[in-house]
Amino acid sequence: MATSEMVSIVVPLYNEQESVGPLYARPTEVLNRLAQPCKLIFVDDGSRDRTPEILDEIYAKDGHVCVVRLRRNFGQAPALQAGFDSARGDIIISMDGDLQHDPEDIPEFPAQMAKGYEVVSGWRVARKVAWLTRRLPGRVANWLMARLSGIPLRDFGTTFKAYRAEVLRDIHL
Repeated sequence: MATSEMVSIVVPLYNEQESVGPLYARPTEVLNRLAQPCKLIFVDDGSRDRTPEILDEIYAKDGHVCVVRLRRNFGQAPALQAGFDSARGDIIISMDGDLQHDPEDIPEFPAQMAKGYEVVSGWRVARKVAWLTRRLPGRVANWLMARLSGIPLRDFGTTFKAYRAEVLRDIHL
């Protein structure tokens, strides 16, 4: 779905030197196919590995990339907030830096937003965590929250979401 709305994608990173290259390449391929202006915002949450150097290299060669640096590791919520504060898009999509979200799903977010939704949630399909200690409790928690809230989401804990910019304006994580 082509619109003139700008899409900003916010990706918090902490010690993701192995993921940064593919995380840049895969969404960039998808964003290049979208017929709308896009910006990829990487938030370096105080990484101590080569993540900052790799981000510098990406930034130097691509004008559609923005890098936000936090002076130390503050955690995912403050990193997302820094990215949201830097985003100038009409639609802001957040995703994790560990490649557990499929960038091929990115075009579906603006398509759903065009139907009038203000927030659209994705989900983690192939989580790379232990079944018994993380996935099973997560499934139980998602089932319980969906039942109690009446909102049929598959993954309440995912950061793979899209927001209209005005929704995030007054939200502080």
